[in-house]
Amino acid sequence: MLQLNEITETLDLNKMFSLLQRPIPSNSDLMIDVLKSEKVLIPDGNGYFITNFGGIALAKNIEKFDSLNRKMIRVVRYVGVNKGSGTIDEITGKKGYAIGFEGLIDHLKLILPHSEVIEQSLRKKVSIYPEIALRELVANALIHQDFSIQGAGPIVDIYSDRIEFSNPGRLLPTKSLDRLIGTTSESRNEILAKKFRDFRICEERGSGFQKVIKAIELFGLPPIEFYQLENAFKVVLHAPKKFSDMSSNERIEAAYQHSVLQYYSGQVLTNSSLRERFKINEKQRNQISNLIGDALNSGRIKRKDETGGNKFAEYVPYWV
Repeated sequence: MLQLNEITETLDLNKMFSLLQRPIPSNSDLMIDVLKSEKVLIPDGNGYFITNFGGIALAKNIEKFDSLNRKMIRVVRYVGVNKGSGTIDEITGKKGYAIGFEGLIDHLKLILPHSEVIEQSLRKKVSIYPEIALRELVANALIHQDFSIQGAGPIVDIYSDRIEFSNPGRLLPTKSLDRLIGTTSESRNEILAKKFRDFRICEERGSGFQKVIKAIELFGLPPIEFYQLENAFKVVLHAPKKFSDMSSNERIEAAYQHSVLQYYSGQVLTNSSLRERFKINEKQRNQISNLIGDALNSGRIKRKDETGGNKFAEYVPYWV
């Protein structure tokens, strides 16, 4: 059991109120009431217990919580394209997920590869990976992990050509790898998911992967990949790659993900929209027509209307 002064030494309550955009309570009784309503504390006789949510989200040092210290997020950088090539460095995020989130994103932005662009006659370095994708995929790994799996926590593995975001726990039985984009979000950790929205770390339910797809299309990245491992879930974000360098499977999956994004935006996939997605010109229309044919034959998309010619045909995901 802890008293309020011990709680304030353990949790970063100033940061919590900043995230909530609320003033710090003027006295201890109001503070306790807020902390109870925010699911941070549970009263017990003469003191209080910090909840698992309070510890994992707000701890100044998660290591002080025996039941949570293996759930600290790790970021590992590798020299090449696999783990056998050796590591550059590894950090472990000891702060609670909510209070340490911005610092983690800043760290990723600092260490990830950059490219130079010219804006208003000035050279500017920008990350080759969109920040919104980093934010959403890190938040997804934190929120949707299975806390009942002991000895494993979320990991961000950075290779020279991709980033892998992994968390312990398989997908919920109601979810499938093929329908993760745009569907209603469910989480085995509802309190953590709700508070991340309250803290404005992530937004409305179900929009996360849509934002990721939109961002990778804007940045010209290959499609993201989802993997269901034996006891974990992984999302892979690839570095930029030209259309000509993408494999047939990558092109087909990019077309499918584009069709899903278009569908949830009230639009459809067309030859023109897919050329814009891949950032190629009218002269390559035939290449995109061939790709659409491949996506149709593989069962990833279908014609919205079977009547009419191919030139202005519209396409939707196979499951519509």
